[in-house]
Formats: sequence, C-alpha cells, structure tokens
Amino acid sequence: MKRVWLWWSSGKDSAWTLHELRQRADVEVVALVTTVNERFDRVAMHAVRRELLEDQARAAGLELRVVPIPHPCSNEEYEAAFHRTIDDAVREGIELMAFGDIFLEDVRSYRENLFRMTDIEPLFPLWGRHTRALSREMIASGSTCEAHVSRSQSPSKRARGARARCSVSRGASAWRRPVRRERRVSHVRLGGAVFLGAGALHRRRDRRA
Repeated sequence: MKRVWLWWSSGKDSAWTLHELRQRADVEVVALVTTVNERFDRVAMHAVRRELLEDQARAAGLELRVVPIPHPCSNEEYEAAFHRTIDDAVREGIELMAFGDIFLEDVRSYRENLFRMTDIEPLFPLWGRHTRALSREMIASGSTCEAHVSRSQSPSKRARGARARCSVSRGASAWRRPVRRERRVSHVRLGGAVFLGAGALHRRRDRRA
C-alpha cells in the first residue's frame, strides 16, 4: 500500500478526493497538506480560517501539514515552499501526492512539472470526470448539498466570495440545488464529518458540463 499526502484546498473537490482514495486498497492517505497565507492565517486557496482547516483535519482523522507562504507570494516563493514540502514527504517515505483537480490542463501540467526529478508521483483521482456525472455520483452516494449566501453582502461580494461548506456522507439525504447563479454548494459530509470550504459544484462549472 502506497502512502499518500493529499493536497487539501479545504473545498469539496478535496473532500471527494479523500473519499475516493479511501475506497482504494492500494493507497493510504496519511496527511493533508495545505498552503496557508502567513499574513492572514487563512487557507491560500479559499481563505478559510486556519481553525476551520484544523477542524477538518481532526474530523478526517488525519495529520495536517501546513505550508506557510507569504502575502503577496511570488511564483518563486511558492515553488520553494512546494519543494520543501516534497523534500519532507520523501524523507517520510511518501510515494504519492494527490490533488483534486478535474479538468484544468494547465494546472495539472504545472503540478506535474514541479514533481519532475523527485521521488514522488502526482496523483489525480478525479481527473477527466464529467462534472455533471460527478455531481450525480455525489448525490447517489448519499451526499447533501445546500447553497447559502449572506444577503447583507453586495452582489459583487456574493459572486466572488460566498463561502461554502461541502460534505459527502453515506445514507439517505436531501439535495437542494442553488437557485441563484452566484450561490455555491455549501457542504459535503464524509463519514459523519462536515468539511467546510469555498468552491463547489457551482453553475459556472455546470455550464461546462
């Protein structure tokens, strides 16, 4: 069984990636890895508070590896932090680093280039999945999703910053679709643990399906 670190954005794609990896007999996820903005102490990808990130890791029963990056952060600084993380993983016998990317070719290529000449292989469990089919798979698994947004915010703030909670669980549950374009899927539950984060099966991606 190969040991895996999961690059954790705090959003629903990461949560579902963890779910999928835990169904496999050939890999074992042993830690979540997240870049955190040092200035604001929030997840670099979704601006989720660090304490929420720590709650996610505890709920998943996994070690959390925080990768601090400055703000603003140059590409050189980001890559230096990334490679330090890879070096740590190699020393601990990690063979795979998993990501929740689905269809952005340039992002995948960039990640793969970062792993060249290293002893770790990048893994993309969700890659190439049709987003509509993937959302239906989540629903069929017994996931619950709901959209919510603060109506006290301006439309522009809602559109660019509505926070989401995403979770996937076994068992019967309800599904409530977003009714406004700027809303996001809000939570996914894995094995009874709710994962909070930004991002979601939002309508912009649905239109690509």
